[in-house]
Amino acid sequence: MATPLIFQASGLLLLLKMPSLMLYVRLSIIVMRPLLVFFPQEAYDNLAFGSTPYVPMRVFGLTVPILTMGSISKRWVVPGWRLGWLVTSDPDGILQKSGVTDSITGFLNISSDPATFIQAAIPQILENTKEDFFSKIISTLRECADICYNRIEEIPSLTCPKKPEGSMFVMVKLNLSMLEDINDDVDFCLKLAKEESVIILPGRAVELKNWLRVTFAIEPSLLQEGLARVEAFCQRHAKKQ
Repeated sequence: MATPLIFQASGLLLLLKMPSLMLYVRLSIIVMRPLLVFFPQEAYDNLAFGSTPYVPMRVFGLTVPILTMGSISKRWVVPGWRLGWLVTSDPDGILQKSGVTDSITGFLNISSDPATFIQAAIPQILENTKEDFFSKIISTLRECADICYNRIEEIPSLTCPKKPEGSMFVMVKLNLSMLEDINDDVDFCLKLAKEESVIILPGRAVELKNWLRVTFAIEPSLLQEGLARVEAFCQRHAKKQ
């Protein structure tokens, strides 16, 4: 997905979230255009476990300026820490000459939100995390993605267009025609939380009405239990044949 934003008065900034390899193929056709800057959000970098490998957007750094945003929240599984970084890939110095890097530095000097003890821990975390830590995370996410996809496929009123191959979320289509007393995705999530104590984010929060954003970043046994409750909820609210 890409959201275009006007970048100062000299070019276009594309904000990318978890870009796929196919998106890179399409983008490679247009990156030769002048005055184009990409701003990929790569918080999920390396959290890929399907057939498509993770490819960082900075591979286009020799062609177009890249301003990459990363964080420790996803790969290191510490979402509450909210600490990340910006990295420029800009051999021609376009971002420097236009004042972008100076503006970013100036903003960071004004706002320094992360706690000091978290900042102090970052060098140790980045330099000394063992590779098997990441392997275990990927293995667990792959297992949970399979569970999530397979269980959702068994619920008639929900549709998962594609098995997840990365990240820790999956978008699920809500088939309202098969439910008799559910108005939309928000209504579905509110009633699900009330009746089954299961929290799912309505798709409207990410501009996808009547979709659900389901996380599978949870212990497999708890994920199975949660999805069983979702199935029971859907059966209870299904239209009578």
